[in-house]
Amino acid sequence: MALMTCRDLALGYESHAILEGLDFAVNAGDYLCIVGENGSGKSTLMRTMLGLMRPLRGAIEFGDGLRGDEIGYLPQQTVVQRDFPATVREIVLSGCQGRIGRRPFYSREEKALAEQNMARMGVTQFRRRCYRELSGGQQQRVLLARALCATRKLLLLDEPVSGLDPRVTAEMYKLIEDLNGEGVTIIMISHDIAAAVRYATHVLHLGGAQVFYGSVEAYRESALGQRFLYSEGGECA
Repeated sequence: MALMTCRDLALGYESHAILEGLDFAVNAGDYLCIVGENGSGKSTLMRTMLGLMRPLRGAIEFGDGLRGDEIGYLPQQTVVQRDFPATVREIVLSGCQGRIGRRPFYSREEKALAEQNMARMGVTQFRRRCYRELSGGQQQRVLLARALCATRKLLLLDEPVSGLDPRVTAEMYKLIEDLNGEGVTIIMISHDIAAAVRYATHVLHLGGAQVFYGSVEAYRESALGQRFLYSEGGECA
């Protein structure tokens, strides 16, 4: 069943369209990687999915009981965010804000959910530590635990391995793969096309006038996929 369907989307700013005629659906259990060069509209599309921007034309529809405020989101980190002076537990708990409504305090269930997701991401031992004291990989695990507090169905991840060393990058990809295996639908922006075809089930490649959406297998065979995946007869690492 489709969790999210994009119909005839035109995206951009004011009257300037970056993308037009975008049609695709993300089904429960999918792992979709959005790839493309800088300026191709990847971040604009993600902001539109999150309701932070309105499309110039077309619509995004949610299904299977998913609401727009039930999407877990892991943004690209800025320098200011990395230096945020709060404890790990406070940051993870803040992922429950969409659940509390007008209540001034978190419920017992929400606190238990935060503890569960800290354990799930292996950061329980840091729960009382200041977030800014953690390494980049540990911070990403904390933010992933926070995003999981907001959703049981759909995670949107914007370059989740940016700036991480190769070992931590591999660990992060494994965490995301495991979450997808547990039934969480993943939509991830990535500059790493080789990783996209390794881990994802589907690829959305934004290439200006050329757009591809389909399975990883179909992407490997497409002209766009061939152009970006292969160089001088060998698959990109």
